[in-house]
Amino acid sequence: MITRRQALALLAGTMMPKTVLGAYVDSAYLSDNAAGTSLPPLAERLPRNPRVIRLGGDNGTRIGKHGGTLRMLIGGQRDIRYIPIISYSRLLGYNEKLELEPDLLERFEVEDERIFTFHLREGHRWSDGSLFTSEDFRYVWEDMFLNKDLYRGGIPSSLIINGTKPRFEVLDTLTVRYSWDVPNPDFLTDIASPSPLRLMMPAAYLKQFHRKYQTPEKLKELIAKARVEDWKSLHQMQSRTVRPENPDLPTLDAWRNMTAPPSGRFVFERNPYYHRVDEEGRQLPYIDKVYLDVSSSDLIAAKTGTGESDLQFTNLDFADYTFLKNAEERYPIKVDLWRRIQGSRTALFPNLNCKDPVWNRLWRDVRVRRALSLAINRHEINMAVFFGLAKESANTILPKSPLFKPQYRNAWAHHDPEQANRLLDEAGLDKRGPGDIRLLPDGRPARVIVEVNGENSNETDILELIHDHWMDVGIKIFVRTSQRELLRRRVKGGEAMMTVFHGLDNGVPTADMSPEELAPTSDDQMQWPLWGLHAYSGGSDGKPVDMPEAIRLAALLDEWRLSKSSSERETIWHHMLELYTDQVFTIGTVNETLQPVVHARSLRNVPQDGLYGYDPMSYLGVYRPDTFWYDKDA
Repeated sequence: MITRRQALALLAGTMMPKTVLGAYVDSAYLSDNAAGTSLPPLAERLPRNPRVIRLGGDNGTRIGKHGGTLRMLIGGQRDIRYIPIISYSRLLGYNEKLELEPDLLERFEVEDERIFTFHLREGHRWSDGSLFTSEDFRYVWEDMFLNKDLYRGGIPSSLIINGTKPRFEVLDTLTVRYSWDVPNPDFLTDIASPSPLRLMMPAAYLKQFHRKYQTPEKLKELIAKARVEDWKSLHQMQSRTVRPENPDLPTLDAWRNMTAPPSGRFVFERNPYYHRVDEEGRQLPYIDKVYLDVSSSDLIAAKTGTGESDLQFTNLDFADYTFLKNAEERYPIKVDLWRRIQGSRTALFPNLNCKDPVWNRLWRDVRVRRALSLAINRHEINMAVFFGLAKESANTILPKSPLFKPQYRNAWAHHDPEQANRLLDEAGLDKRGPGDIRLLPDGRPARVIVEVNGENSNETDILELIHDHWMDVGIKIFVRTSQRELLRRRVKGGEAMMTVFHGLDNGVPTADMSPEELAPTSDDQMQWPLWGLHAYSGGSDGKPVDMPEAIRLAALLDEWRLSKSSSERETIWHHMLELYTDQVFTIGTVNETLQPVVHARSLRNVPQDGLYGYDPMSYLGVYRPDTFWYDKDA
């Protein structure tokens, strides 16, 4: 039986054109040799079957023109990572409807959610002109994943299913296969993510840094030149893709970095071997160069408002909107508002693993968690902080998700201080002390220290309101600001009793996306860091889950991972969402808040209304910035 995912893959493969689109159109930046490099003709640089991006459809995009330099502002050198995220070149990736489709791959097949066969595009090349073939996958599997120097723990844990690694096969120069004995529905979503599971690397380039392929004498020379300790450090430094700091590392992205750090400006130049074209045969990206100018994070909004950025989405928040909108009258910029996809713009995380035995017991009492949620006046937060433009909600998925149900949004999220007081009394907090503050079972006043990283002014504003809401039910909060890494250490160490951060990363999931955020899976989950660490480490660290409802969520996640159909996965998703929201493991406030996205007035194909978030949107990635172009007639 062909699954929905199989049908999608096969359909996407058959819809790709099998013949050349007439004459391909090169950018003058390359065809006039403006880059100072001798290149083959465009037809020889493209795959035999390039990916065709069709524009001019219902989404309002238009076929564009080559040329121009895009300026963006970043808050530090590490933020060059945004280019591979928004370039969004993946083996397969999401479109605007959050459907998976082949990208770097020409096509793929999936059998029983266990066997994944990937077909590459003939003639596809890395940015240095070397061929992209199955050898690039074999190199990663054999010479990186299975090399104890480079991967001490062996292949990535996301590839281990029920303690068993997959079988990897090279079927021919353009075909590879990964197969498991049980389903692995996470596999394709891992590949399509903003920071994807990296199954392939430019082997022809990286072999010079590998002990297996390089002479000891030359390797020693390269190690000394790079000022690192050993060949492992050398290989890791030269192969870094999350932050593409090595200008010599070949890429498959739309733009390649031309600047080695440190620098105040990073220049990214069009990839002459990029695999996408528009329907008239113009090679993408339309824009030839991208400048990333390093600035103080605090000044980026002001600089954007004076026209110093042609495309800005980072280091902006809703609080900047009024200033930016007023700047439209003075500078050639356009300010749009996209919807953030987080499950809650600001959420509170009671630490179920905190060391304080009294608070630990209270946090595990669902009546306390529900009471604190009911005590919050979300309408006041929405009006005071977001001018009524957000949606009052628990920390859960958004209406844009096909899995959405109003009951998840409304679970214990209405303002009912009378019921909140009753639940707190029932939980044993029925005695009051000075200032009408409730007393804990050991006689201490019920004072909650809420820890924040201080990076978001909205959190401070919201906590001031929640302070008053909780005082009305006899709970007093104090806010402690800590540096992010210190805060995470305090949470994992059980020293922090409650923290504040945004809610679910992915508020627009489909049934085929993993529900792992709803179960203990990572030590980054501040409501149960030790349980998450135990799951993430395979039981070698942290503590096993000892709460029935969280155990049930973990079991449901295991069922999802073994499921064989979208309908099964959808059913499991709903069971998890119902349990997660009813138990109020995290306390949401509002979601669907607005995110300013600013661009030059002459920049085309930037959506006016978009969904903004890291996963699965890759910020702007699913909207294909390689199709953005400058309209010189604007």
